[in-house]
Amino acid sequence: MVNGKHLIALCTSRIYDPQIYNFIKLINEDLRKNNCVLFIFTINSDIYWEEDINPAETYVFDIMPYDELDCIVIMDEKIKSHKVSNRIISKAKQKDIPVVVLDGDYEGTVKVNFDYDAGFEAITRHIIEHHHVKHPHMMAGIPGNVFSERRISIFKKVLRENNIAFDESMLSYGHFWADPTREAMTELLKRDEIPDAIICANDIMAINVSDMLKRAEIKVPEQVLVSGFDGYDEIFFSSPKIASCTADTSLLAASTADKVIKLVNKETVSDTFIVPELIPNESCGCPSHIWNATNQMANFNNNFYRLQDDTRILYNISSNMETSKTVWDMAASIHEHKTKHTLTVVDRNIFNENRNFFMENDLPPQPVDFHIISDADYAEEHRATKTPLPKEVFYDDTVNTREDVLSGNFRDRIIELMDSPCPLIFNALDYMNRPFGFVCFYYRQFIITDYSRAAIITSAISMGIGGFVNLQYQRHLLKKVDDMYKHDALTGLYNRLGFMNVYEASKKREENLFKPVTVIMSDLDGLKYINDNFGHADGDRSISAVANALKASAPENALSARFGGDELFTVIIGDCDANEIMQNIDEILKKYNEEANLPYPVSTSSGAYTSILTPDYDFLKALKVADEKMYTVKNRKRRARLERNIY
Repeated sequence: MVNGKHLIALCTSRIYDPQIYNFIKLINEDLRKNNCVLFIFTINSDIYWEEDINPAETYVFDIMPYDELDCIVIMDEKIKSHKVSNRIISKAKQKDIPVVVLDGDYEGTVKVNFDYDAGFEAITRHIIEHHHVKHPHMMAGIPGNVFSERRISIFKKVLRENNIAFDESMLSYGHFWADPTREAMTELLKRDEIPDAIICANDIMAINVSDMLKRAEIKVPEQVLVSGFDGYDEIFFSSPKIASCTADTSLLAASTADKVIKLVNKETVSDTFIVPELIPNESCGCPSHIWNATNQMANFNNNFYRLQDDTRILYNISSNMETSKTVWDMAASIHEHKTKHTLTVVDRNIFNENRNFFMENDLPPQPVDFHIISDADYAEEHRATKTPLPKEVFYDDTVNTREDVLSGNFRDRIIELMDSPCPLIFNALDYMNRPFGFVCFYYRQFIITDYSRAAIITSAISMGIGGFVNLQYQRHLLKKVDDMYKHDALTGLYNRLGFMNVYEASKKREENLFKPVTVIMSDLDGLKYINDNFGHADGDRSISAVANALKASAPENALSARFGGDELFTVIIGDCDANEIMQNIDEILKKYNEEANLPYPVSTSSGAYTSILTPDYDFLKALKVADEKMYTVKNRKRRARLERNIY
């Protein structure tokens, strides 16, 4: 429970399908009356029972808050993957969460199933017995598919009981989809004798069968009767309208809600089987069955015209996200009118610019760090400034290692949104088939176009964030390559090319003209002695120590470089105390010697020259003067060492 309310998870697919949308609307109403809150975890495509496929979007079922759920409802036939359903059920069993499965059969779960066999038998008998068909043909689904095979068995059973002999020529396979059905019909239409009825295993195939017959100038139903199965809305807009059989959404929702309420109250429940409703229609020669086609057509038209507008705007959102320069700007780009009522949460590990989260699969996995990066309600309040979230939220330093939708710094916000009259909808974010977070949709009213838009919004945000991460990594690589060309590998200071580029740019800035410019030359003492007696590795380490002392002592705006050997210098535009800088270099090296405890001291000789930066300022001349002053100091030190008989 959460805040005294039972938390129910619905696992499904394609919530924009009118049947699923109506189911959600009805079950939500029943559950809310009984102190239950519904969370919807959904994918946006069909897996079609391909058990070896594991799309990243199914990650949404892994981030359900199993520790706090009171019941899980799985629409098995909508998800279409036993592998995914078993994954959910296994986790539920570990947490002792009751599971209700719709249109599926799994051990240890409560079943609410449509009796599809009875429904398909009803439409088959209607075609053969009511319309007295003598030469029927069946358009089956995928060969070997359990649903297709069961419907073939029913077809054979009805034929047998009506004294019609079956042979394999009475069977074609449309694979439940349009193109394979049209290919099968092309072959069927080549035959000398055409069947007087084609009974299809689903509505999509029936619509295409009817169309192919009409294209061949074969009249439906006058010459060939056609039937489908499933009761999809499209059958009412086909010409002729398709005879079918439909699952009554209201019965399914009511029965499921009843099971859930009893389970959370620890009551005993039993399985339920609902017989689908027969829909005689024009394609079988029966009177036209319109149902609620007028409202559906309005929804389809609305969806179609809005989709074009949505697609254009969401493409722009993705593009703006991808090309943003910072994570903050990228998150701000999410917020537009079309992305209202969204909350976006991502694993912050994806923004590590030193690795490409989506391409480096061989790297060891890191613990997830879910973190909110956008909330449309907050953005609406701050639309003028386009601020995604307060900085204290956006840059929250806490690490969230819980991998569910009720964790982290967004938990309170999710709980607050539970008071909405509509269920919260969760979609996984994924890019290049790698999940990295989720979007929560918190609609305030039931509108099917919102449910349809959720899928393309999720896709747009996924593409935008994924593209941003890829470009961020590319910029990082380009900067590293650029740094390699512009910086000295040993010291990290500018090399000749890098220094001259930044120096020329600084010299051209108007605000720098006629300011003091100081050149400090610094040269390692006794490099030859160190190399000859202790090796070049020690010599390089000593040069690096001097470079670090130079960088630490010079102001932030200083341009420090190594043109080669042990000669290092820095250029400072603006007021500075050169003597203090050189003294700091010596102090840092003194401390270095004390800590390193080397058999030789690391020291440097420095010289400085200050003049005014004019348009005709000669840097090389200034460098030469500083170099001469440095050698004056170096020679003085050398004489002192000779007098003391030191290297």
